[in-house]
Amino acid sequence: MDFLQLFKYGFIQNAFLAAILMSVTCGIIGTYIVSRRMVFISGGITHASFGGVGIGFFFGFPPLAGAALFAVLAALTTENLTRRKVMRNDSIIAIMWSLGMALGIIFIYLTPGYAPNLMSLLFGSIITVTKTDLLLMFILAVAVSAFFTILYKPILYVAFDEQFAKTRGIPVMLVNYLLIILVALTIVLSIRIAGIILVLSVLTIPQNIANLFTNRFDRIMIGSIILGFIASIMGLVISYYLDIPSGATIIFCLVVMYIAARFVKVVTFEGGNQKQNRVDK
Repeated sequence: MDFLQLFKYGFIQNAFLAAILMSVTCGIIGTYIVSRRMVFISGGITHASFGGVGIGFFFGFPPLAGAALFAVLAALTTENLTRRKVMRNDSIIAIMWSLGMALGIIFIYLTPGYAPNLMSLLFGSIITVTKTDLLLMFILAVAVSAFFTILYKPILYVAFDEQFAKTRGIPVMLVNYLLIILVALTIVLSIRIAGIILVLSVLTIPQNIANLFTNRFDRIMIGSIILGFIASIMGLVISYYLDIPSGATIIFCLVVMYIAARFVKVVTFEGGNQKQNRVDK
């Protein structure tokens, strides 16, 4: 009953809806990121977006709008320079990462008046989600779901074998650019919940938990959505009652879930081996 009583508060209702929407987008996009081994690239995009946050504060427009612009530019630049082989992939990411953080710090320092509180942007706060955030997250969730539903097979081919995808007549470059834009937008709209520092965990930990029990792309996506939602609700409730940061609590719940899943996997695997040994004997 105490749990249900929480939903009489508007900010809890917003947080609940945000958890659902974030779970959908991060579950789908995160599966693509993990399958393509783009975790480091995603980290670079995440931290590069901080430059847009600083510029937004300095010029007086919404920080997440600046973050979105910076994240998309960083994503497209990284993708373009990597494909043209201008420099090594890890070097490009490191430069984008450092540049974004440096610009963010400089512009926030130069912002006149009271320095903004960056805790919710750096570490997330699901209870601060607004109606506008929810609307943007809903639009993105619909766009991501539709994109992966319509282009599921082409995305699979591109994710695992680009050369084969080209032989099937798939516009690999276009698909890659569209996907990297969706990755950037998913990261930015998840910042409000998980924060710049922690958002990468929401895009990777549920996928790795699901991957312990299945190797199928579609099942990992569905499992990631469910696991992300469970962890978000657990983190929200725990953070509310203990009065601790919600973003960090959600990530902590995900890590605990991963450890528990790994333990179950090991016990099940070893138990299966022992049973097989007994049968063999």
